[in-house]
Amino acid sequence: MTADPSHRTIRVIVVGLLVVSVALLIPGLFQPVLTIRGVLTKEGVAHVAPMMLERGLNDDTVNVLKSMMNPSIVTFLEATGSDIRKIVIEKLGPQISASLQKSFGEVEVYEQTRSIVGAVRRLYDVGSPIPATLILLFSVIVPLGKAALVAWATFMTGDNVRRRTLRFVEAIAKWSMADVFVVAIFIAYLAAQASATPTQGPGAAPAMIAFTARVGPGFYWFAAYCLFSLASQQVTVRLAGAAAAEAPLAAEGATP
Repeated sequence: MTADPSHRTIRVIVVGLLVVSVALLIPGLFQPVLTIRGVLTKEGVAHVAPMMLERGLNDDTVNVLKSMMNPSIVTFLEATGSDIRKIVIEKLGPQISASLQKSFGEVEVYEQTRSIVGAVRRLYDVGSPIPATLILLFSVIVPLGKAALVAWATFMTGDNVRRRTLRFVEAIAKWSMADVFVVAIFIAYLAAQASATPTQGPGAAPAMIAFTARVGPGFYWFAAYCLFSLASQQVTVRLAGAAAAEAPLAAEGATP
């Protein structure tokens, strides 16, 4: 029995579209989607430097400073009732702040890079199974499931089962924007951490850490998959349906 050439062509096209979709999806799942980086700001460090100096000058530290000073000066200060601790804070605090403002370099204190699969694993680890399951379902299980079902329907021989399978694929294809929505929410959640602003108000302190967010290659791979999937899923379902319709005709016209 020989297969109809047009039937073989349809199978090749369907399989080709599915292979491209999966080839775009896999890097989108495992490559970094977003990287958030946090660095200390010189303004924030300069602002907290006097407070850190004040809290760090305990009695033991003051005694060490006294041992390093001229004994006659220490005796004079104590005789006049001067507070050595207060003098050190008043003299050194502004100088430390000014020096930090001028010469403080970039110090990275936070960096987080997440892929879609890595985010799912992390959400399960921190006890958030519902969002982890939703991301896993709409970003991994549904796309791979649709591809597997269409491929199976293209090659199966039972007409009734094939039609039911294709109807089911068309039904879940209506959820095709869910994967885009889930990833958009995921990126917005991570980016919100990078756009956090310091407390507002007249006496608001400058931000201690400046966050920046950078989109990774996984985002572009997954976006390409979403666009290609939206464009090709109707084509693959129709072609698979055409293959199903041509299968009985090919069987009738086949030579033994």
